Amino acid sequence: MALTFSTVGVIGAGTMGAGIAQVAAQAGCAVKLFDAREGASAAAIARNTESLKTLAAKGKLTAEDATNAAARMRPAVDLGDFHDCDLVIEAIVEELAAKRALFKQLDAICAADTVYASNTSSISITAIAAGLARPENVVGMHFFNPAPILPLVEIVAGRLTSTDTVDRVEIAAREWKKTPVRCTSSPGFIVNRVARPFYGEAFRVLECGGADLATVDLVLREAGGFKMGAFELLDLIGLDVNLMVTKSVWNAYYQDARYRPSVTQEEMVAGGLLGRKTGRGFYSYPEGSPRASASPFGPAPQLVQYLMESDALDPLAERIKASGIKVQARKEDDPFGAGRIRAGNASICLTDGRTATQTAFEDDLANVVMLDLARDFATTKRVALARGDETSTAALADAVGLFRAIGVEVSVIDDVPGMIVGRTLAMLANEGADAVLQKVADAAGVDTAMKLGVNHPEGPLETADRIGLILMNTILVNLQGHTGDERYRQSLLLQRKVWSGSTLRAQEE
Repeated sequence: MALTFSTVGVIGAGTMGAGIAQVAAQAGCAVKLFDAREGASAAAIARNTESLKTLAAKGKLTAEDATNAAARMRPAVDLGDFHDCDLVIEAIVEELAAKRALFKQLDAICAADTVYASNTSSISITAIAAGLARPENVVGMHFFNPAPILPLVEIVAGRLTSTDTVDRVEIAAREWKKTPVRCTSSPGFIVNRVARPFYGEAFRVLECGGADLATVDLVLREAGGFKMGAFELLDLIGLDVNLMVTKSVWNAYYQDARYRPSVTQEEMVAGGLLGRKTGRGFYSYPEGSPRASASPFGPAPQLVQYLMESDALDPLAERIKASGIKVQARKEDDPFGAGRIRAGNASICLTDGRTATQTAFEDDLANVVMLDLARDFATTKRVALARGDETSTAALADAVGLFRAIGVEVSVIDDVPGMIVGRTLAMLANEGADAVLQKVADAAGVDTAMKLGVNHPEGPLETADRIGLILMNTILVNLQGHTGDERYRQSLLLQRKVWSGSTLRAQEE
């Protein structure tokens, strides 16, 4: 079967450009690789050839396929070599002027129907295409590093990009065994925009003294279900790279509070503490993140009262029953989706964005222990708890004892609104909802991009629908009320779905 693009030019022989060249060659395209640095293209092709041999040795490719893919790649002498390419992908420096100048040169070399794709992660496709003779042929084709392994490609349409161009590039991405997700050109596209709260909320917990960074990471992994904690991931990415993306999105949205950078991160970058690549970031390497110490606990309670119904807490109630502890039937519903149980002296309240101290005062409760959200209480290995200012040590011990009795480890953090997982999941859902509202992508596209682009275990909208939109919205309302921070303003789409009793992933009429 004929490929959508038979001859592909790739400009930039760095990590991304070389990876894209390998992907196209493995799919059967003839690939020309150019880099302004002398010898860089040949060196990149040599590395790709070795990579293909390794894949063959592991049985992931046949030896013949590896040899053929390597043979399809050749260095380009200059831009004139791209005259017969039907697709040219640039993976050069992240500077608008450089990308515009490059495509303007190609305009005078390539055929009228050649598609120009940018691998930019944050620059406007509309801006890149400005001034070109054929702006309708310019599209974003944002691969994720390492390109030969990660499946996601964001297919980004600028204001003048034709539907035919987007269609052809999407088909080509599938031919290259990638998962394309369409989106419109907007700051950060999908992943680099929607992922901002994962880092931002971790910094805010750290900076307000909620927990140390090792505890934040541990809770995000073992209660939030993320593959890595925020600070571990920042060290892996590079604090400087992440800060650059954060500032790019922040400035592109006219310094919207939602994307405000962290002063802690600024200080780290200024000091050259960039993560793994410098041997030290939030953690020192090769040691990595330390283990958090276990919390003290008391004896398991004999009786747990389930006082307020919550869909999120139902799996936990079943888990407590299965352990042999008696669970007394619930007595009343909680209209905000945040359940409440009593174990011994402790009034354990699922976070709704308030602090334990505030909840005790407003709801006239004694010995409040706030329980952070877990992605799935039926399977979680860990929970985070916070005691109110007037909560007794004995009540905290009762709460810890309950969770330890059912095989769940506990991290005790300070009394901060939204805790760790609760505020993170709510903000990810909120950002994803706004991306859908603003037609950056559809709900399925947002969820797919976040799962494949940053390896989240579940899409943010899928998670919010499952846990409950009322609870997600309530957490944001209370966070905004407690902090006065505009970053927690609720997406209009999230509010509409709450009021209509629908879900974020429901098909629009």
